[in-house]
Amino acid sequence: MSTSQAPSLFAGERLVLARQLAGLRKSELAARIGKSATAVSAWEAGTKRPTAANVTELAVGLGVTPAFFAPRGVASSVPGSVPHFRSLRSTSQKARDQAFAYGLLAVDIADAVEKHVEFPEISVPSIEVTLDDGDDGPEEAARELRRAWGIRPGPVKHLVRTLEQHGILLIFSPTQTSAVDAYSFDSSSRPVVVLNPVKNDYYRQRFDVAHELGHLVMHRDAEPGGRLVEDQAHRFASELLLPAADLRPLLPTAMNARSWDTFGALKEQWGVSIQALLFRARRLGAISDVTYRNAVITLTQRGWRRSEPGLVTAVEQPSMLPRSLEILEEAGISRDTLIDQARAPRMLFDIATARVPIVEASDATVGENPSNVVSLLGRRRQSGAP
Repeated sequence: MSTSQAPSLFAGERLVLARQLAGLRKSELAARIGKSATAVSAWEAGTKRPTAANVTELAVGLGVTPAFFAPRGVASSVPGSVPHFRSLRSTSQKARDQAFAYGLLAVDIADAVEKHVEFPEISVPSIEVTLDDGDDGPEEAARELRRAWGIRPGPVKHLVRTLEQHGILLIFSPTQTSAVDAYSFDSSSRPVVVLNPVKNDYYRQRFDVAHELGHLVMHRDAEPGGRLVEDQAHRFASELLLPAADLRPLLPTAMNARSWDTFGALKEQWGVSIQALLFRARRLGAISDVTYRNAVITLTQRGWRRSEPGLVTAVEQPSMLPRSLEILEEAGISRDTLIDQARAPRMLFDIATARVPIVEASDATVGENPSNVVSLLGRRRQSGAP
């Protein structure tokens, strides 16, 4: 987009997205570019158009190109549902806006890549549950999903890849939005799960993924952040990862030294934390409330509430976007070309298409190689690709 075209090809919602990506309020952006907050509000609302010089100032101030502000050809940066954030009281609206803006940008990036590569077909059932503490709706929803996806009894071996194989986009968020935990939403293109980049814990990440999957399956129209909605997602995740029929016979019914060894072995077998196993054991009636509380006290005394011991040191890795980029590079379609087509800032493009969280080099982890999800997305489109 040339400078002369900028005013006529300017969309206010793209300015909103760029401002939220930068983590700025309207007044803060106005101060950064030397304009009034009233002017910024008018540009975002579409009641006034910025001049070409204004667009350049906005692009420089927000770290994007002028082309970023052009309207999208399709409404990809439009959520199909509100995002499911946890801990609404502990994170500011500005932090949530910044995190969600990144999720929407990731959808733009995926859309740009999908013009060249076939992604797995979206196959996420919508299972209605009532917002009622007393029924087993979340557990039945998890069992129904297992049946729909053909998940065999026992542990789910690679949960991230399982979601990708059914068309869900999984990405790590930038570290600047790490105050917001994992979250999910249903975009106009495909469902999205955004993972926390600093929670470098294989066991807890898997539970996060299962929790967010629960929202995508059960809560497309539910108000996010409520206690009951979050509790239902936890129950869904517990049944998905730790099916009652399979787990109950394996659980200790009392807590002693041997019981802790048993829970440690179950942690490695099922890929969930000891805390999640204890919670599940209480819910299934294997241990009493008193026993559960005493066990949690022991976890605290051992320092395991924050950092449990475990044998797996690398988180599960998304492969849909990173493997697609490798395929396209082999076919002569460069990263720079995709960045231009997505109109994304390079750093955020790199974060969204990475297999591991992009954090300080000393904190980066090395994980598994992509598996059969690659075969599902590993061929270029034969026709219709620009």
